[in-house]
Amino acid sequence: MNKATRPAARKKRRNGLRRSLIGFIVPIALLLIWQLASGAGFISAQLFPAPSSILKDFYDLVASGEYFGHLKISVYRALLGFAIGGSAGLVIGLAVGLSKRTEEALDPTLQMLRTVPLLAITPLFILWFGFGELSKVLLIAVGAFFPLYVNTFLGVRSVDVKLFDVARILEFSRAKQIRRLVLPAALPNVLLGLRLSLGMAWLCLVVAELMGADRGIGYLIQDARSFMQTGVVFVGVFTFAIVGKLADSFVRLLENKLLKWQDSYRG
Repeated sequence: MNKATRPAARKKRRNGLRRSLIGFIVPIALLLIWQLASGAGFISAQLFPAPSSILKDFYDLVASGEYFGHLKISVYRALLGFAIGGSAGLVIGLAVGLSKRTEEALDPTLQMLRTVPLLAITPLFILWFGFGELSKVLLIAVGAFFPLYVNTFLGVRSVDVKLFDVARILEFSRAKQIRRLVLPAALPNVLLGLRLSLGMAWLCLVVAELMGADRGIGYLIQDARSFMQTGVVFVGVFTFAIVGKLADSFVRLLENKLLKWQDSYRG
């Protein structure tokens, strides 16, 4: 890095840090208000335990080793289901976007299935695959499939047709068209689909674990609810929120790295 670019890089890092700190203002303010309201007795300690009490429950779970055991299995389920469903969504989205005949054959059925609520098919998954890992992973995969499929399809169809004309003039093969033309042009939509797909995988994980599991953060919440351990329930809820946010932030970093060429309005 030369001397001319160092000040700009430092300024960019400072702006990034400032934006990150601003993002913490609202959550911290809400937690402070919650703590003060709990201390003053304005809200029920049984229904809304103070953040300090929730933090103590979190510490106890970590100290016992129980917390990370549940977190590990939940993250594994979410990532495996996302890998299966997201990969299928990306590949089929590309195939449907690139071929009108494939779209006519597959898209109507897929759009019909997309409108079926996941809660409606969860009992079927349990009947077909039981309460084991397979039903949970497949449920997550189904949820992760559609956001990436729809956005990949939209990204391919948003590619300027003139670029395909240029590719034909340069005698690009089909594989080279996809690698050098379609994927870079569709990348903004694909990354958006990736964010939505990760979020949906995490949401489906909650459904899968609440419906029937003996391990995982969802099971931890369900078990704590049975014994009226509201603080532990909040630990599980905050875990889902924080891990989901971390996954979303990771994709945002990918967007910043891969879409530097994009000149768009940033507010």
